[in-house]
Amino acid sequence: MKKIVIASKNPDKVKEMRLVLSSLPTEILSLADFGDLPDAVEDGLTFEANALIKARFFRDCTGLACLADDSGLEVNVLCGLPGVHSARFAGYHADDLTNNQKLLDELSKRGVDNSAADYRCVLAFVDTDGTELLTEGKIGGKIKTVPQGNGGFGYDPYFYIDDNRTMAQLATDEKNLISHRGKALREMVLKLKEKFS
Repeated sequence: MKKIVIASKNPDKVKEMRLVLSSLPTEILSLADFGDLPDAVEDGLTFEANALIKARFFRDCTGLACLADDSGLEVNVLCGLPGVHSARFAGYHADDLTNNQKLLDELSKRGVDNSAADYRCVLAFVDTDGTELLTEGKIGGKIKTVPQGNGGFGYDPYFYIDDNRTMAQLATDEKNLISHRGKALREMVLKLKEKFS
């Protein structure tokens, strides 16, 4: 059976991705299955570049096909920040708490308590035979300074969708249906089914 490694050290992200990928005729692994691997150096200027950097790096580390995502939040009033720096917005070893605080600080500096925003995700699949596939997903919403919900991760408690709920208030299945990552994953599943058929 074909093995695919989800190239992420974020257990919440792996759980979300594994759920959508479960329809593939493959065995889905994560980086946790390979011990203490080094981090990829994500120095690309775009989501596409960083997703490919990660997928190629961990394909080479594991010797298996890899699926990597680069995703982030683009806030209009912040001119698209944090963008590709979403995971490291408050510094290289930042966590969700410090990144969210930095986001609130940046909004406060501009004297606003909300802004239109997008979540974007690019997925890169890199196979051992050199095949490379890319898909992208996006969801529009609004960033507000009042958090709601205990689910999700990252900026989810501050990202409001059309019905005035945050991504952190959605069940995993519901989130996967509408999220940027869910959209990119479903498109990738179609491409992979075609490749493996």
